[in-house]
Formats: sequence, structure tokens, C-alpha cells
Amino acid sequence: MHHTDRTSTTRFPVPVDAALRSAGWVPGRWDIKQAEFWADTLREHVSPAGHRHAVFPAAVEAWAEFGGLRIAPGGPGRQIAPADFHLDPLHGLHQARTLADLGRALATDLAPLGAEPGTHTLLAIDTTARVYALDHTGDWYLGHTIDQALGALISGTNPIRLTAGA
Repeated sequence: MHHTDRTSTTRFPVPVDAALRSAGWVPGRWDIKQAEFWADTLREHVSPAGHRHAVFPAAVEAWAEFGGLRIAPGGPGRQIAPADFHLDPLHGLHQARTLADLGRALATDLAPLGAEPGTHTLLAIDTTARVYALDHTGDWYLGHTIDQALGALISGTNPIRLTAGA
């Protein structure tokens, strides 16, 4: 069995890895204090109509590893323009109802992950770490892991439409 040193292999495709690293990500990045701050802030927030945020391990893990990164991939995307996005769940602070509604439709819970500020797109993650984008045109599936979703956003791969705009 050939053993490769983990430091020499790349978890992400090269352009994705490069975009993440230029945003400040490194393998092993883990800011649990910041993730717990976000978890507490979201847990304490109640919308005017009484909606609350779901907070669960998959979200906290994604925030600990990728939270705070501002990613601005350059160049043309494969199918669509690569997204400029900010991985900060507080972009979704006032979207508890929207996330609860989509979570109910998908039979899961959703937590905010970040946003594409330029397009007012909200990024969300579910309890099994699948990632979604919500915008004025509908709800979109970005991947069944955070790694897949980051790859799709950075490389400009078409997401899968879940619903038409309401």
C-alpha cells in the first residue's frame, strides 16, 4: 500500500485550493472560539415572528474551518461567473424564517453559512453538511459537502435548481 504524506496531497482542485489559500485558509484551520460565538449569536436571535436559527455540528464545523474567509476567485468560470462570497453566518441572521421554510421543504434543518453580497445570495448548510444557495430566483443545491460547494462556487459550476422563485 503506497502511503502519501497528507501535506503533499491536495484536498481541493488546484484553482480552488489557490483561491482558498489566498483568502487565508490553510489545512487544519480551526477557529472554534469564533464558531461558538456565531453559534451563540444565532441561537439567541429570534425573528419578530418568533423564528429561531438551527445550530448543529455540521454548521459549527464549517464555521470553524472556513468562517470569516472572503473569497474572490479571478478569471472566467466553467459555466457561470465564479462567486465572490464571504463565509460569515451572520449574513443570514435575519433569514431565520427563510431557512426554516426551506429546511421544512427539504426535511432537514438549515443554518446560515455566508453570502454573495453582490447578488444578495444567502449560503446555507444542512445537518449532513449539504450546501445550498438562496436568492431571488430560487433555491439552489451546491453540493453534498462543504468541499464540493466551495469548489462549485469558486470554479463557476452551475448549481442545481431546487425551487423556482416564489
